[in-house]
Amino acid sequence: MKKIMYFLLSSALFIQCGKPKEQVQGVSASVSNTAHLKNLNVSVLIDLSDRIDPEKNPNPTMEYFQRDVEYIKAIDKGFLDHIKTKRVIQLNDQMQVFFNPEPSDPKMNELTKELKVSFDRNTTKDNINLVDKKYSSLPLQIYQSAIKDKQYVGSDIWEFFKNKVKDYCVKDNHRNILFILTDGYIYHKDSKFSEGKMTSYLTPELVKSLKLNTSDFKAKIQDKGLGFIKANDDLDNLEVIVLGINPVKGNPFEGDVIKEYWENWFKEMKIKNYQIKSADLPSNLEPIILKAISGK
Repeated sequence: MKKIMYFLLSSALFIQCGKPKEQVQGVSASVSNTAHLKNLNVSVLIDLSDRIDPEKNPNPTMEYFQRDVEYIKAIDKGFLDHIKTKRVIQLNDQMQVFFNPEPSDPKMNELTKELKVSFDRNTTKDNINLVDKKYSSLPLQIYQSAIKDKQYVGSDIWEFFKNKVKDYCVKDNHRNILFILTDGYIYHKDSKFSEGKMTSYLTPELVKSLKLNTSDFKAKIQDKGLGFIKANDDLDNLEVIVLGINPVKGNPFEGDVIKEYWENWFKEMKIKNYQIKSADLPSNLEPIILKAISGK
């Protein structure tokens, strides 16, 4: 009887130590392989201020508006790479482009409508190819139109975060990623105000007036209570990647000051996952963009 009991017990232990272990490993692998398959909601906010003017801000290596266009192509590539890793039945993803404020040119607004795309279980290969085609040509038309008209509307990024970001860029049950293409300065006449030493804007003139041109700029910012006025709360479900920081010449710490303002602002708004990158060549930033979208 004891031998029978030992046999049954040994058999049970063998089963527990064998087959279930494979099942656990299978579940873990499944979780690992599908972690990056979460639904994506990708937004691009374009700063259409005169920073893109090739006459005012020329760059012989590659004009800044051309860099933006290539950044957008990389964002599109990352988004479509994500789409291609999912089964059709899993698709519930979208991507869109915004300006703030919107240009008065109706053509510009029509182009942004074309760039608002979504994928669901009815998506076909033709849909994917069409989106790729749109993002390969339409962004350049937007920049060319803005440069030709020279009616630069400025960058009311502060107001966008206050009144629009939650409605436009945050969806439940999605990874919400917002790319902001800007030189890092924020200014619009309709949203220019201050509360104590905090402001809704940042310009080269402001940085100069605050004498943030020495290595102790961080201490000055903290001691004087400088920074952007908080525009929103609890944006912990939003990831933000700022591309194109381009400080004016003359102050070796200008770029660091810009990044400090943005970082402190994001932290105030509870944005946990963010990156702030300079206006580097697209070939250097593309791997960063793709990695940010894949989440790997």
